Order: sequence, then C-alpha cells, then structure tokens
Amino acid sequence: MGEVGEWRHLCVDVQRMFAEDTPWHVPWMARVSPQIEELAGRHPSRTIFTRFLPPERADDMPGKWRDYYRKWWMMTGEHLPRDLIDLASSLAALVPPARYFDKRTYSPWIDGRLHPILQSERVDTLVVTGGETDVCVLATTLGAIDLGYRVIVLKDAVCSGADETHDASLELLHDRFSVQLELIETEEFLRGVG
Repeated sequence: MGEVGEWRHLCVDVQRMFAEDTPWHVPWMARVSPQIEELAGRHPSRTIFTRFLPPERADDMPGKWRDYYRKWWMMTGEHLPRDLIDLASSLAALVPPARYFDKRTYSPWIDGRLHPILQSERVDTLVVTGGETDVCVLATTLGAIDLGYRVIVLKDAVCSGADETHDASLELLHDRFSVQLELIETEEFLRGVG
C-alpha cells in the first residue's frame, strides 16, 4: 500500500433505506458493516458519510431522473418515511466528528461542492466504502479518479444487491484503473494507518 498521505474515508450511502426492508434493500450491507464500523470508529474525524437523498416528488428532478423516480415513486419524499434517509444506526453516533455530505445523484461530485472542501483540507487520498459497488460506489470512485485523487477501495467494505455486477465492477476497477486505484482489504488499510 505504501505511504497514504492526507486521506479521508468516503463512506457511500450506508443509509437505513438500503439497510432495512425497503424496495432498495441491499442484503450485503449487513455483511460489510463491521468493516465500515471499524474504520469509521477508529477514524471518525476523517470520515465523510454521503447520503443519497430522493426528491420530494419525481417531478422535482430533471430529465431522466423524473422517469427513474416515477418507477421508484415509493422511495420519494412524499412516500418514504424521512428517518430512512438517515445513516444506519451503528454509524449515526459518529457524527460529529464524522460528517455528512448529501447528494441527489449517484456521484457526490456532480454539484461541485465536495471537491473544494477536500482540496481546502489538502486531501490527496480517498478510501471508499459503502454501497452499491456497481452504482454509487462506482460513480464516486470514477469521479475521484477523474479529479486526480489516489483512490483506495476496500473490497470487503463495499456491497451491492447484485453479485454479478459487484464482482464485475471490482474487476473493472482493478484491471482498468490500477495506476490510480488500489483494491485492498480493510484490515490491511488499518494496519498501514495505525
């Protein structure tokens, strides 16, 4: 792994609406939660939890997002209990010193707020965990690579609702982005940073 530099843990969308019994439930989240809890618990001040926030109504979103939320109408704000957007309960107590970063799209980079925050803190390395590997984690990771960050994806701390595309996403990241990205286990990362 080598020297890590100034790093932040970007924990992607480990929220109740994915951890609990909803149409967006990700069963694997329970399996990766111990690793996420260990990293965030040891380094809460370096942890940023992204939260995917559905709109109040489908028509509040632009373009094809309207169609997306017409399909998933039950996950819009007018139907979804508000507390389901919260972090999984095992992580919520870490805020503060951990932080939230709310987003309306798969990627946290689209609205332009996150990168300047990280740059002001001189962050050069992002450690990515959370879900889903083949959607929001992938969008987060590719955006971080585009912005020039060193990216470390903890392969035992990311999850998806679809095994095949989870595996394919990790293979893609490993094979095509090996200069800019490392795939390692949580324990190896924690050993390297103390």
